[in-house]
Amino acid sequence: MTVPPRDSSATEYLIIGGGITNLAFAAALNSEDYLVVEALSDIGGYCQTVFQDGFVWDYSGHFFHFRHKEIEQLLVDRIGADRVRTVAKNSQIYFKGGWVDFPFQKNIHQLPREDFLECLVDLFETDERTKVSNFYEMLYAKFGRGISERFLVPYNEKLYATDLRTLDVNAMGRFFPHADRKEIVAGFRRSDNASYNATFTYPEGGAIEYVRAIAKDVNSDRISLNERLEAVDLRTKTARTNRRTIRFEHLVSAIPFVQLLQLTGLEYDPAIYTYNKVLVFNLGFDRKGPSGLHWVYYPEKDVSFYRIGFYDNIFDTQRMSLYVELGYKSDAVITPADVEEMRQRVLQDLRRVGIITDHELVSWHHIVLDPAYVHITERSISDVAAKKDVLATRGVYSVGRYGSWTYCSIEDNILEARALAARFNAIKTG
Repeated sequence: MTVPPRDSSATEYLIIGGGITNLAFAAALNSEDYLVVEALSDIGGYCQTVFQDGFVWDYSGHFFHFRHKEIEQLLVDRIGADRVRTVAKNSQIYFKGGWVDFPFQKNIHQLPREDFLECLVDLFETDERTKVSNFYEMLYAKFGRGISERFLVPYNEKLYATDLRTLDVNAMGRFFPHADRKEIVAGFRRSDNASYNATFTYPEGGAIEYVRAIAKDVNSDRISLNERLEAVDLRTKTARTNRRTIRFEHLVSAIPFVQLLQLTGLEYDPAIYTYNKVLVFNLGFDRKGPSGLHWVYYPEKDVSFYRIGFYDNIFDTQRMSLYVELGYKSDAVITPADVEEMRQRVLQDLRRVGIITDHELVSWHHIVLDPAYVHITERSISDVAAKKDVLATRGVYSVGRYGSWTYCSIEDNILEARALAARFNAIKTG
């Protein structure tokens, strides 16, 4: 097939979204007949990086965790090993004015005596054979009332901005730090806080460096920025953007699945596809704050944010650099006035919990992630699978964290993208 010019109205592979998933797909294709259409002014999606007043911030906290070392090594080699730091994570939970190691359920021995005893007694009164039907019931059945009510329920309610009874038992999959009684008790003598992200890597220059490393295998002439998908005609295999109409043989999309359903005209039940929004503040201060911390979790309802992360403690810079996350329901309207009100509230809360004292805020930035965390239920899993099958018969494939309406890592997205590209490559050579 003759490769069409970039401004052509036809392409074999129309790739919607210029984030990591789709760039990994384009990079793995054995074809030059593709077009990446990105609505924003730069590639990266939610892995965009902001450079402001000497601070380096991502749209949110993207500390990278790799299980497949060959993927990590490829990216690190392209960035430069001297510019990527591997960090042993230090995560803490703020509890009653003190600190508890994360995960909470493995470190109840660090709690004040009365809290510890209540958590321990409740833990041994649980019956793991209890049948559970949702995330909330799972927490109580597995960990007991003490652990659940002190951290697991209030924190996750703040994070997901929903009643946990609406979520599946395995809503967080392998990302939930499970622990049985034996592991919890063993931790009283010797801490074992190992998890899927016990260490993480982070590049000098922010998350966008990983995006650029992947994009080195993508023809930049085949990336169209500031071009937004407006409609897809499944019958004629054409897509309309804010610039043109494009004929395609295959369309690969990483935009949120509900948006793809809307743009293709497929009917769906909105009640199945619930999610939250997250308001992220990136805050830069005039001097250092607490050293050694990377994440801090806040279950208290009277603290506005559910988590904060420290960029400055990765590369040990001299000014405190934070990201602060606040969860909202999907239908929340967040106006500029709301942003300013919450910024002031965040600063008050940071002062109240001891993160800042007389620090001066010298730079700040905010972004609303919409959607942020999708609510995974049996209905959503089933409906996504069924509708993906329908779309595939029309040459449309939905991939990525939001394209698959799931909870996964960036590494998972790369693997999914490569697997889809491999399928197409096999067809070409078969």
